[in-house]
Amino acid sequence: MLLLLGLALLLLGANDALAHAVAEGDKGYIQEISGVHLLSFMYLGAKHMATGYDHILFLLGVIFFLYRLKHIALYVTLFAIGHSTTMLLGVYFNIGINSFLIDAIIGLSVVYKALDNIGAFQRWLGFQPNTKVATLLFGFCHGFGLSTKIIEYDISPDGLIPNLLAFNVGVEIGQLLALSAILIAMGYWRRTQSFWRHAYSANVAMMSAGFVLVGYQLTGFLVS
Repeated sequence: MLLLLGLALLLLGANDALAHAVAEGDKGYIQEISGVHLLSFMYLGAKHMATGYDHILFLLGVIFFLYRLKHIALYVTLFAIGHSTTMLLGVYFNIGINSFLIDAIIGLSVVYKALDNIGAFQRWLGFQPNTKVATLLFGFCHGFGLSTKIIEYDISPDGLIPNLLAFNVGVEIGQLLALSAILIAMGYWRRTQSFWRHAYSANVAMMSAGFVLVGYQLTGFLVS
């Protein structure tokens, strides 16, 4: 309930700084500059990832029941490969998707992972989808969400490739920071008796938050 309340408050105050956009001040900055600005784009990439609630919800779902660091590293790497590939290629080849629709798909990725965590696919379909493939595919979707916004900002082609690479490095730094915070919190929670009592409810809340994100983005698509 606290998760849903927090998300509802976040969405009520949503503006261009949320989801896959950047703050207005940052938007104006990257539209005006030209040339190579590695540190600036690294900072913007880290800021985007660390404040992207959809990314954080998906990562929370991915590592919810993962305990071994090698398993966590594998899934996070798959997500990073997907995210980085479509972000870089999407901007370079000017491939954009309607930002509302791609963000709705990202909301569905949160719903999928929550359903996966509570074993819904085993009960409904009789088999377990390949979670590694799903993580990679949804990583592609997350990257397209970001590339779509970057294309809209019409960044100068002067220094575009180095700046994009720096931005992507920043995204991965932000992902590591967000993941570290999640792992610390999850580590404390897993040592308590309440973890297994409330794990199901937490994933239901996560799934509900994903549906809220989907509804929010589809509403934006219909009224835009």
